[in-house]
Amino acid sequence: MNLNALHPRQILRALDEIDRASPSYTLDRPAALRRVMLVLACVSVSLLVLHYAKFSNNLLALLGWLGEWNGMSGQHYVQALQAQGWLDLCGYIWWTLCHLLTFIVLPWLVIRFGFKQSMLDFGWRWNQVSEHWRGYLLLLSPILVFVVLVSFGDDFVNHYPFYRQAGRSWLDFLLWELLYISQFVFLEFFFRGFMLNALRPAMGANAIWVMCVPYMMIHLPKLALEATGAILFGLFLGILALQSRSIWGGVLVHAGVALSMDLAALLRKQDIPGSFFPF
Repeated sequence: MNLNALHPRQILRALDEIDRASPSYTLDRPAALRRVMLVLACVSVSLLVLHYAKFSNNLLALLGWLGEWNGMSGQHYVQALQAQGWLDLCGYIWWTLCHLLTFIVLPWLVIRFGFKQSMLDFGWRWNQVSEHWRGYLLLLSPILVFVVLVSFGDDFVNHYPFYRQAGRSWLDFLLWELLYISQFVFLEFFFRGFMLNALRPAMGANAIWVMCVPYMMIHLPKLALEATGAILFGLFLGILALQSRSIWGGVLVHAGVALSMDLAALLRKQDIPGSFFPF
C-alpha cells in the first residue's frame, strides 16, 4: 500500500481494489448468509463475555471461592497477593486471559469447526507487511506526535500506565508490557484477522466497515477524541491488513503507541519515590 492510499480521497479506490481481488465474494448466497451469521454471532458472544468477565472483581470472587474450597478464609489468597504487592498485576493477568479466551479461543473454535480452516490463514503469517511499511509508518507517526504533545498534561501522567506499579521495578514494567502488548495481538487478530478474513468471502471490502463498528464501540468508555479516531484508525488498519494479508503491522503500530505512552508517562514521574529508573 502506497502513502496516497491512506488519503481520504483514495479510500474508495483502495476498497474497490480489495473488492475485485480474491477471495472477495467467493461464497454463494446461502454460504455467505451462513458465514455472516456465524461470524457476527461469535463476535457478539465474544464481546459480551469480555465486557462482563474482564473486571478484577471476578478474579477476587474466584480467589475467595478457592480459599473457601481449600478450607481457608475467603480472603486468604487475596490478602496474600496484596501483602506481596502483586494483586494489581494479577488483575491485569486476569484481564489478559479474558481477552485470550474471547478474542482467540472462541474465534478459533469457529475457524476450526465451523469453517474447517487453519488459524494461519487468518492473518497470523507475516506475508506482505514489509511491502506496506510506509503505510503503517504514516499511520503511526502522527499518533506519536500527539502522544508527545499530550504527555505534558497531568491527566495523561495520572492515566498511564494503567498498571500503577509499572514504574516500581523493571520486572513490573516488563511483565506489564508483556500483558499489554499480548492484548493488542489478541485484539488485532479478532478484528483485523478473524473478522476481516472470515467476512471478506461473503461481503468483500464491506467487511472492513462491519469490523469498524464494534472496534469503535470498544473505545466508547474512553475519551471522545480517541473513540472518534478509532473509526479512521480501524478503517486504515483494515485496508492495510487485507492488502498485506497479515495482522502484524497493526500489532506493531499498537505496540509502538502503547510503549510510547507508558514510557512518556513514566519519564514524567521521575521526581516521585519508587520511580521507574532506580538511579
